[in-house]
Amino acid sequence: MTELHSARPLDTPEVGELLTATRELSARLTTQSSARDAGRTLPFDVFAEIRQLRLGALRVPTAVGGAGGSWVDVAQHYITLARGDASVAQAFLGHVVFVERLRLMGTAAQQHAFLPLAAAGYLFSGAAAERGGQFRGELQTRLTAEGDHFRLNGVKYYSTGALFGDWLKIRCLNADNQLVSAIVPANRPGIIRHDDWNGMGQRCTASGTTELHNVWVDKAEVLMMEPWRTQRHHAGATAQIIHCAIDAGIALAALDDALEFARQHVRPVKESGVTKGSEDPYLLHTVGEMSAHCRVAQALVLSAAAKLEKAAAARFAGQPTTLCEQLAAEASLAVAEAKTVSTRASLTVSQWLFDIGGASATLRTRNLDRHWRNARTHTTHDPLAYKYRTLGDYYVNGELPPLTFSY
Repeated sequence: MTELHSARPLDTPEVGELLTATRELSARLTTQSSARDAGRTLPFDVFAEIRQLRLGALRVPTAVGGAGGSWVDVAQHYITLARGDASVAQAFLGHVVFVERLRLMGTAAQQHAFLPLAAAGYLFSGAAAERGGQFRGELQTRLTAEGDHFRLNGVKYYSTGALFGDWLKIRCLNADNQLVSAIVPANRPGIIRHDDWNGMGQRCTASGTTELHNVWVDKAEVLMMEPWRTQRHHAGATAQIIHCAIDAGIALAALDDALEFARQHVRPVKESGVTKGSEDPYLLHTVGEMSAHCRVAQALVLSAAAKLEKAAAARFAGQPTTLCEQLAAEASLAVAEAKTVSTRASLTVSQWLFDIGGASATLRTRNLDRHWRNARTHTTHDPLAYKYRTLGDYYVNGELPPLTFSY
């Protein structure tokens, strides 16, 4: 692993310190997110600060220099970050997912090599999705042996956050059609990262194309994922809980702007019987509904994160496999429920914002539509109908969630 260098010794960060830093960063992002979205200005400066603050150390174990945060801490971190800027939060998602999968699936040597880097501030991103094939998730990217190393070839799309990463985890198939991931420096020769994402929302996530041209890969950089395809584990729900947290954060951001608009800009309707827009009973009713949706989504996300933490703790403590699988199933179901509620909250609250503001809220100069665009774009990740179906099948028939890496 010739390009890997050891992270310098650093003080172990505290969970509270990192969450405080997240809140302070989010507050600054709130003042920048509208202009960043309007100009589609990629947040390289923000990710430089994330490195400096070592926010990526939150979920890294204390034994290797991390903060050892729980999944409840992680969920709160992403709710807070998305409230400031949902694009930044989503572009940072792959780092924590990588850390969890590495802890579960990596060899001791890989964990010893990469976890201290994550604790020191280095950022890990990913490239998994591809176009084509009969079903979602099918892969054409290949890792082929060449002497005592490998070569990686393929094209990835929707590589969220890849432009901000120091390292990339690239999902692919080996010569035996087994699922693996190559963990490689983002600047290794043969890797070309494009800024060609043009979605209507989440405009600054850098979810572009990644080309892989005969990329050299060391044996020690190959993460074996195949054995976990047929085992129930908690890592399948990790990306999902972060997506839920991002949706809850989008809803809270829309509520924040609705409150500011209600207090500062709304004029009352004459027949309302009040002289101030902030006293209009229907405006207050709408704000109340918006707030309730936000709080329910936030509470359910944190509750699901607690179940995910219980499943993760059991697995890493070496508890019996049957118990780990049971807790993983319970966590997946809880995250599916959180997903349904957080999705509806982000879409509904960002839409109701315009019931508060009226026609003047639609002005391009205000850019308030970014919340709905972000919500609508982000919530396309997983068909919500399949979450409802899975929940119904469990409660009616006792069927556990499917064994997939994305659930």
